[in-house]
Amino acid sequence: MNLWPAAGGALSAIAAATHLAIVVGGPAWYRFFGAGERFAQAAERGSPMPAVVTVGIATVLAVWAAFAFSGAGLIPRLPLLRLGLVAISAIYLARALLWLPALAFRGLPVDAFAISSSLIVLAYGVVYALGTWTAWPRLGG
Repeated sequence: MNLWPAAGGALSAIAAATHLAIVVGGPAWYRFFGAGERFAQAAERGSPMPAVVTVGIATVLAVWAAFAFSGAGLIPRLPLLRLGLVAISAIYLARALLWLPALAFRGLPVDAFAISSSLIVLAYGVVYALGTWTAWPRLGG
């Protein structure tokens, strides 16, 4: 087992579970986790949109966890494993490094949530990149 991809999988699995908990927690949880007032108000009105979007994000994160666990050798090899792990690493790193400049460019606030979430996904991206690099020789073509 390779620890870096396993750690990446654990991080994505925790993020997926957190997103599901936000749906259960309701409007206050959307606010606390920085989803925005629009999402919280929509949840208060009973709109399914916040839950659908949040469950969708949780699903993507769960798939990403599966790719990392596959790269760690904890589950069977998934198709396009190398490409998947490179893409996931790139998405996490791009989100971390481009989000704050994009907010500032659009004149939107760069608040504590924007900074903390960028730092969190930067850590995720680094863990995925290290995991992909260390597991690369055994990931196959």
